[in-house]
Amino acid sequence: MCRNIKSLFNFEPPATEEEILAASLQFVRKVSGFNKPSKANEAAFLAAVDEIAADWHPLLRFAQDMLASSHLSS
Repeated sequence: MCRNIKSLFNFEPPATEEEILAASLQFVRKVSGFNKPSKANEAAFLAAVDEIAADWHPLLRFAQDMLASSHLSS
């Protein structure tokens, strides 16, 4: 698994944009098998990093909301 990807959930303070981008970059590197893309693939590689980072925001918000609601009902 991706051992170098930092967990982004359930930490205070919440994950920063830089941490989300760094984790997204590590994920794309792991999945693609490329540490650094060739010039021909660079645009697609960077677009994938941006898409993964954008997808994290609603997921983290949902998880934080679920955690908050479970603490309120306890």
